[in-house]
Formats: sequence, C-alpha cells, structure tokens
Amino acid sequence: MSDTLTLPEVETAAAPEGTKRLFIKTYGCQMNVYDSERMADVLRPLGYATTDSPEGADFVILNTCHIREKAGEKIYSELGKIRQMRERKLERGEGGMTIAVAGCVAQAEGEEIMLRAPAVDIVVGPQAYHQLPELLTRTARSRGERIGADFAPNEKFDAMPVARGVKGFTAFLTVQEGCDKFCSFCVVPYTRGAEWSRPVADVLAEARGLADQGVREVTLLGQNVNAYDGEGPDGTVWTLARLARALAEIPGLDRIRYTTSHANDMSDDLIAAHAELDALMPYLHLPVQAGSDRILRLMNRKHGRQKYIDLIGRIREARPDLALAGDMIVGFPGETDREFEDTMDLVRQVDYAACFSFMYSPRPGTPAATMPGQIPAEVMKERLKALQDLLFEQQVAFNQAQVGKTLNVLFERKGRHELRAQGIGRSPYLQSVHVDGADHLLGQIVPVRIEQGNQNSLKGSLIGA
Repeated sequence: MSDTLTLPEVETAAAPEGTKRLFIKTYGCQMNVYDSERMADVLRPLGYATTDSPEGADFVILNTCHIREKAGEKIYSELGKIRQMRERKLERGEGGMTIAVAGCVAQAEGEEIMLRAPAVDIVVGPQAYHQLPELLTRTARSRGERIGADFAPNEKFDAMPVARGVKGFTAFLTVQEGCDKFCSFCVVPYTRGAEWSRPVADVLAEARGLADQGVREVTLLGQNVNAYDGEGPDGTVWTLARLARALAEIPGLDRIRYTTSHANDMSDDLIAAHAELDALMPYLHLPVQAGSDRILRLMNRKHGRQKYIDLIGRIREARPDLALAGDMIVGFPGETDREFEDTMDLVRQVDYAACFSFMYSPRPGTPAATMPGQIPAEVMKERLKALQDLLFEQQVAFNQAQVGKTLNVLFERKGRHELRAQGIGRSPYLQSVHVDGADHLLGQIVPVRIEQGNQNSLKGSLIGA
C-alpha cells in the first residue's frame, strides 16, 4: 500500500559477449513493463541484448511514468548519472552510448527534455516504439535528432514483433490503450491518447505464442481494459468477456487476469464471465479513488459512491470468492475531514484484499491542478497514514483468512531456502505463496494447503506432504 506507483526496473540478463548491450529502466505501470519488453524485442534484430546495468551499455532507455508528482525531475537526475557513465565509457575507449527517454514523460515533456538534457539522443512517446530502429539509424547519422510521438497505437502494434524469448510462466499482454474518461487528476488521456482496442485475432495470436513458450497465466493490460471493444474475426465487436472466453480455450493457458478497470465499464457479460469462467481469476482491481460523491464529481469519475458499492455487491453475488483491489487518493483539492471519512467508510464497506493509496499530486495540464482548496501536505500525510493503517488491517486479515484453505498455486520460481527445496508461486488472489519441497514444480498449478498468512505472502504445504 505504497504511495508510489513506481515498480522495479525490468529484470534483465547479462548480454552475451560480442553483442550490443541494451539497458532499459522501467517506471510505473504494468503497461510500461510490457512496452519495455516489446522495445527489447524490436531491437533484438539489430544485435541488442539486454544487460542488467547501465554502466557500459551501448543503448540506455528510460521508460518513464508521468502519474506521480515530480516524475520528470527524477528522470533528469537519472539522466545526469547516465551521462557520466557515457563519458567514462568514452574515456575508456569503449565507444559511445545512445540515450533515450521513452514513455509518458517523454510524450508530455518532450520539448523540455530536449532543452534541459542535451545528452539525450532520442525522445519517443508510447505509440512510436516500433520506430526505434529507424530512430537509432537517424541518430547515428546526425546525433541530437529527437522525436515525440503522435497517437497511432494500431501502427505500433502492427509493426512491433510479438513476444518471444519469454522468461517464466506469467506474462503481460496489452489489449487496449488510452483513456476517454478524462478524470480531472489524470494525465493518461494526454500521454496515451484515446481508447483503442487491438483486434481480436492479434491478441489471440500473441496469446498462443505465449502459451507455446510455456506461459500459463496472462494479465490483459489496458488503461481501461474492461472498455475493450476490439474487432473480431467476423467483423463484429468483441467485449472483454468474449475475449476472455476465447483466451480460455487456448491449450496451456490456464489463468487470465486483467487490469486496470473502470467501474462504468463493468458490463453484465463481464460479471457473468467471472461467475462462469474458471480461468478468470477471482481477483479484481477496480479503482474508485474516493468515497465522497462531491469529490467523485470533482474528479470527473462519472459514477457515484452508491453505484460503486452496488456494483461490488453484484460482482460478489456472481462470484462469492472474488477479492477486490482498488486505488484511493487522499487530499484531493477541497476534500474536507468529513469527505475523507466518507472514503474510510467506503473502504470498510468494501473490505479490500489489497489497495494502492496515494496523496493527491497535481499534474500540470490537468483540471485538478488549478482547482481551489489544495490540501496542505501535512494534512494529506495524516490522512494517508490513517487510510493505510486501515488497508493494512484489511490486507493482513484477508491473508490470514486463507489459513486452512486449499488454493491452487502456479509455481514460478525457486525460493531462497535451497535446503528446504522451497518453491514460490502465486495464488488465485495474486498472493506470493512459499512452499517447502516444491522447487521441482515450476510451471505447474498445484493445490496447496495454506498454513500461515502474512501481510504480503502466504506459507503452505503440498497436499499429502
């Protein structure tokens, strides 16, 4: 329940000797993780292999996120360090280093990056990653040429290769990009563009390729993934529910998740799919952001408090074992103490298994940034602590409630305790599950008896062990 969306950089392996070394640092959401993997794929034919450090790399990409406050300033600090690495590399006579800034900060602040960071060779927005080989060629001819991207996701997905060389048994799969909701605090519509859904045939082809490489679980990604309306093979529009049903028919693909959703796009057929489709995991990330109707209106969420609560009730009626995750913002402009208590009350009613919580931070260019009643940082910190204390209690209680149950666990990797042959996997609720004597079960989905529930993980044993 952190107040930041920043994720660890994408895991990379050391580049083989003789290849060009590519380092990608990824900030932000799962879609950025997916995009980083596709950038690595599109650069592989040029001889680039990923490395786990920017020191000595031939090409460094910062794939940025614009959600949090001062995201750009953090990027400039990182760019200063990378520039020094490039200078050291040149001094050692090891050749140059191409530096690129990608992602949402690149899209929103491209001109400023060009002015403030002359060491940057390429600036590329989220819909132009397929142009990286061309941009590299142009940069080699005339250093300093930079590009921001317009919104053309169809061109991006048509041109970028499907995933290959997948490591592990789970994978992200982008099916939708962009947002038409225009929440007053959010920059996504301005950095990712309007909502656009990939054609069904393309999604299914990529999913089959992932399954052929041993992937057992896919997470479908989109800024508003449940607004998916891709064109089907017969020319009709498919919903996310229909897509999920088709994905569930792919041999070897046993688990389906999706994120992130909007309450207004939670359709009847998607709720029914949760009730009827075993492959669709009983864990739903459905943000609400606040519990006050007035604040929700100011946020332009286009739904009220009761609609959200009623929707949760319908979903749980269809799938009683479903667990909820959410997002909450405290300190939105004008939020009173009573309105913050409305948020606390909603959290108590919903009873989240997990929830991301943040202090409001103004994003330049969004309506909320200039609203009156900006809340002092001290007040926001107090409210965030109170909210996170409550969410902590709920998360621990949910995990402890799994004790004594048998959950199907997809084992993903070996644990640290080699002498105990520890294996680590994921439950249907996305919890990390530690099991002794299970390191030989990687890639398998196995029933596990849960014996201990902690804040962030479970511990269990194999049935019959």
